[in-house]
Amino acid sequence: MKKYLSTSFFLSVIITFIVAIISYYLAKIQYFNILGQLVIALLIGMFLQLLFRGNIAIIKEGNGLLSNKFLRGGIILLGFRLSIDKLITNGKITLVSALFVVVFMLFLSYVLCRFFNVEKDLALLASCGCSICGAAAVMGVSSQIKAKTDDSVLAVAVVAILGTLFTLLEVTLRPYLGLVDEAYGIMAGASLHEIAHAVAAGGAAGNTGLEAAILMKLSRVLMLVIVILGIAIFSKNSNKEAKKPFPYFIFGFIATSIVGSYIPLVQQYIGSLVTLAYMLLAMAMTALGMSVNFNALRERGGRVLLACMIASTILFVLCYVAISYLY
Repeated sequence: MKKYLSTSFFLSVIITFIVAIISYYLAKIQYFNILGQLVIALLIGMFLQLLFRGNIAIIKEGNGLLSNKFLRGGIILLGFRLSIDKLITNGKITLVSALFVVVFMLFLSYVLCRFFNVEKDLALLASCGCSICGAAAVMGVSSQIKAKTDDSVLAVAVVAILGTLFTLLEVTLRPYLGLVDEAYGIMAGASLHEIAHAVAAGGAAGNTGLEAAILMKLSRVLMLVIVILGIAIFSKNSNKEAKKPFPYFIFGFIATSIVGSYIPLVQQYIGSLVTLAYMLLAMAMTALGMSVNFNALRERGGRVLLACMIASTILFVLCYVAISYLY
């Protein structure tokens, strides 16, 4: 309990909260909205690390606590955004598609990362980020495998760069793809990494495209539950001396999804609860950014970026071909 009353934790909460507020409003500005609140918070945290490199060590312990606990709280609250009822009625195809996309992309990106001699933990984090739901997936898996901070930051950076590039690519190519708005939205939700990326690209096709993109993307978000549970089970069985803590917060995610979907009294507050979720996640991302090792980024970034770029390109092409055939 004392660690949560320490000066380090108190200062960390204040600084990261201010950054989360700033990133929230920046994410509403045109062009910045492609990055999204979480990536903006990470970038600001990295900037603060560069700006106050000598003095920022005082909140190092607080940042560690905050990035772990606030991350889990944010993921639990993010469950309110997932409408189980809507997934059941309208998302049967998207759930199957999401499962295929996540499994395929996880395997492909991980194999490519290992082919380019990327370390196992970093390869897994980057693969999960590109396959499931961007920064939130990276951080959720990172807390489960006890990954190094440098690996987590590098994986988030890769997801942010590639997600932004492919968002711009899909928006630019939209008039030439020959897809109806709904089909384009499904493709965006299936191929892009962050929720913010899917929203930005899907919105280019109006409300129809936006709704299709969000439904497809949230179907992929649901796969985070399966992936993290799988990591917990397999790591627990494979090495007793290196047991990973069971991700009980994932059950919180499922619970909030059920509550938000079927309890009318809560539904009117879902918008506020999701905003709070992103605030907590943004604070965790800021703390992560303030702990980054820039030497590690320079030395190891190229290989994982190249591997995930190849995987993302293949995913985009396959999604386009499949959607074109179905529609």
